[in-house]
Amino acid sequence: MTRQKTGFEGTAELVRLAFRRDIVMLPACAVGIAALLALTARDLRVLYPSAATRRAVAAHAGANPALRLLLGQLDGSSIGAFLAARWSVWGAVLAVLLTVFVVVRHTRADEEAGRFELVGAAAVGRRAPLTAALFPVVAANLVIAGLTCWWLPAQKLPWAGTAALALSIGECGLVFAGVAALGAQLAETARGARGIAIGTLGAAFVLRGVGDAGPQGLSWLSWASPLGWVEQVRAFGSAGERWWVPALPLAAFAGLVAASFALAARRDGSAALLPARPGRPSASALLRGPLGLAWRLQRGSLAAWLAGYAFVFAAFGAAASGIGSILGASVPLRRYLLRIGHQAVVVDAFMSALMLLAILGTAAYATAAVLRLRTEETGNLAEPVLATAAGRIRWGLSHLSVAMVGGGLLVVVAGLSAGLGYGLLTGAVATEVPSVLAAALAKLPAALVLAALAIALVGLLPWESVAVAWTAVALAAVLAVFGPALGWPAWLTDISPVTQTPRLPGGTVAAQPLLWLCGIAVGLSVVGLIGLRRRDIGDFGPARLVFIVRAWLLEYVRESQGLSRSGSGASPAKPPGPP
Repeated sequence: MTRQKTGFEGTAELVRLAFRRDIVMLPACAVGIAALLALTARDLRVLYPSAATRRAVAAHAGANPALRLLLGQLDGSSIGAFLAARWSVWGAVLAVLLTVFVVVRHTRADEEAGRFELVGAAAVGRRAPLTAALFPVVAANLVIAGLTCWWLPAQKLPWAGTAALALSIGECGLVFAGVAALGAQLAETARGARGIAIGTLGAAFVLRGVGDAGPQGLSWLSWASPLGWVEQVRAFGSAGERWWVPALPLAAFAGLVAASFALAARRDGSAALLPARPGRPSASALLRGPLGLAWRLQRGSLAAWLAGYAFVFAAFGAAASGIGSILGASVPLRRYLLRIGHQAVVVDAFMSALMLLAILGTAAYATAAVLRLRTEETGNLAEPVLATAAGRIRWGLSHLSVAMVGGGLLVVVAGLSAGLGYGLLTGAVATEVPSVLAAALAKLPAALVLAALAIALVGLLPWESVAVAWTAVALAAVLAVFGPALGWPAWLTDISPVTQTPRLPGGTVAAQPLLWLCGIAVGLSVVGLIGLRRRDIGDFGPARLVFIVRAWLLEYVRESQGLSRSGSGASPAKPPGPP
C-alpha cells in the first residue's frame, strides 16, 4: 500500500525551483529597497545639514496631522530619526508588497495554473509547496535587513538604530508572508489571495495612520497594526530603541504560518476554503459584448485604484498647508521642488508635482489595463471571445475604453481629493478645488498617449509589447521627475509626453500641445487596432518560432538517423511540417 505523502518530501527541489524562477526579480527588488534607504540617508545629510535646521523641520512636521498620517511620528532630530520617520513605514510597505507577490506566485497562482497537480503527482509532500514558497521571501527580507545593516553605518549612522530599523522592516515583511500564505488557502484565485493580503496591508496602514495623526486617545491603534510595530521599535529614537517590540512580528509570523499549514492540510488541492460565490441564473446584459466583459474583469482593479487615489491625494493635499515652512529649512529641497513643479510659488510647485505623480500612476494603470489584451491572448482566453460575433476591433476597443475612462476617473479623483484636502484646511475650497482639478485634467493626455502606445505595441509587436510598454512608462517618469531638477537638455526631457502638458496650477494653458498629444493618442490607437485585426492571434513571437524550428530539425535528424541504421539505402523521407 502506497504511503500518503503528508510531510515535507521534495521541499529542497521545490525551493531550488522557486529561487530559480525569481533569480532576477527577487535580488533586484531586495537590493533596491535597501539601496533606497541608504540613498535617502545620504540625501538627508545634504538637505538638512545642521541640527537647528532639523529641529525646526521636526517642529513643523510634528504639528501637521497629514504628514504624521503619511510618514508617521518623528522621534528626535537626528539624521537617523529623520530616516526612520520617512522610510520605516514606506520601506516596510515595499518589503510587504514584494513578499505578498512572491508568496502568492508560488502558492495560489501555481495552483490556479494547474502546476500543483503536476508537482503533486511526484514524490512531494503536501507541506512542501507552501514551505518552498516561504523560503524565497524569508531570504529576501534577510537580504534587505543585512544590506541595510551594512550600508547605513557607512553613512555614519549608529549601529543600534540601524539594526533596529533593518530588523523591524524585515520582520514586517515576514508578517505579511504569513498573511499571504493564509490568503492563498482561503481564496480561490491568485487575484483573490493578493486582494486579501493587500487589503490587510491597507487596513494596517489606516490603523497606524489614525493612531499617529488622531487624538491622543487613539494612539493605541498603532499597536494593532504591523506597520505600527515598525514605528514602535523607535529606531534612532531620542530615548533609545525598544528591543522587545520585534518579538511581536515574529510571534505573528509563526502563528500565521502555523494556521496556513493547518488549513493547507485540510483542504483539497487547487480548492479554496472560501467557496466561490455562485453566479446569477442568467448573464447580465452587460456581458452581451466584449466591452461589458472587459468592464467586469477590470472593475475590481479600478475600484482599488480609485480608493487609493482618494486616500493618498487627500492626505497629500492636506499636507500642502504646511509645506512652505517645512521646505524653507532646506534650500536644495525647495529648489528641487520649484524645478520639478515649474513654478515660482512653493505651494503651486507642490501641487504641480503632486499632479505629476497622479498622472504617472494613471499612466501605469492605463498601461496595465491595455496589456490585459496580451494576457488574455497568451492565456488562451481571447479565442472564446473572438469565436462569437465580436470582432477583434471591438475586443481591442473594449479594454482600451476601460483603460482611458478609468484613467480619466483616476485623474478626476486625484484633483478633487487634493483640492479638497488643501482647501478645507485653508478655507478656500471654492478656489482650490477647480484649480487643482484643472491641473490634473491638463495632464490626462500624457497618460492617454502611453496607453495608446501600449495598444499599438499589442497590435504590431505583441511578443515584446509588455516589456516595451512598461519601459516607455518608466522612461517618461524618469524624464519628467529627474530631467528638470538635474538640468537635462530640453530635447531629452521633451521625449516624455508628461513634460508637454501645461504646468498648472500657476501657469498658462496652451491648446496646441494638448491637441498634439490627443492626436498622437488617436493615431497610435488606430494603428494598434489595425495591427490587431491583421495579425494572427496567439502569436508568441520569436521564442515560439525558435521552438517550432528546433522541434522540426530534431524530428528530421531522428528520422534521418533511423533510416541510416536500417541500411535500407532508401533516400531520407521528406521532413515533416512544423508542429
